[in-house]
Amino acid sequence: MVLGDCLLNVFTVDAPHSGKPDEEKESYWDDVFHLVSCIPQNEVVVFAGDMNGHIGSSNVGYDGTHGGFGYGSRNTDCSRILEFADWLNLVICNTLFTKQEAKLVTYVAGPVKSTVNYIIVRQVDKAKIRNVKVISSEECVPKHKLLVMDMWLKATKSWHRKFEQRVHVWKLKEEKTCEEYRCIVGDKVEEAKWKGLGENDHWQQMKDIMMETAQDICGMTKCPCRHKETWWWNEDVAEAVREKKIKYGKWKKENTKEARMEYKKSRQNAKEKKQKECANDLNDAEC
Repeated sequence: MVLGDCLLNVFTVDAPHSGKPDEEKESYWDDVFHLVSCIPQNEVVVFAGDMNGHIGSSNVGYDGTHGGFGYGSRNTDCSRILEFADWLNLVICNTLFTKQEAKLVTYVAGPVKSTVNYIIVRQVDKAKIRNVKVISSEECVPKHKLLVMDMWLKATKSWHRKFEQRVHVWKLKEEKTCEEYRCIVGDKVEEAKWKGLGENDHWQQMKDIMMETAQDICGMTKCPCRHKETWWWNEDVAEAVREKKIKYGKWKKENTKEARMEYKKSRQNAKEKKQKECANDLNDAEC
């Protein structure tokens, strides 16, 4: 998964529970070790899931891997989790923040409470972790509480396209502007020298005449528009939208049935104006 400037590798795991043979547990963690160790160091690794081990609240012997703010005491299966994280320079994120018991316990079965679900990242990414907590009111699977982590990743800088001026060609829809454009283009065509020009040069000269005339008659854009330009937008539509906004403000201020009816009427009017102009533009385009 690509997020911002980094490539994020997310592993969801479900380790063998305490009743499974030691051979199966050792084989599982060996496979996981080889899988994670193959990930390049410049990529982010998030290793999360039910690891079926209690790492406890003490970080003795694993101070680089265990943050010292866990829950409960260690059991026999904790060594595999801690050694796996220690070998690969990982850190267990659950243990990095001081939390109340309800936000540390991930497994509840009657009176039994423990932490068996963990989120692990590389130690070089430790500074990116903002928070890790358990949402005790939510169960992702029966008896297991939802464990969430806030992680900060640098966003990719967005490069804006360089602004290029454009001709206001839509002004040619006005009859007066269009007639003026035709007259000037016609005069320039008569004055131009066409003899001896090849086919490509002929078309290039005609293009130059049309473009230069359009720039002189219609003008050029001066800066990027704040909103996407729409062909159907005109003074009638603008007036209808303006009236709708005024009626909306009046309704919110007075909060009466009459004001609400006026707003609904003006909103319907603005919608009809927009649809009418859109239909007219589509008909013009087909013609």
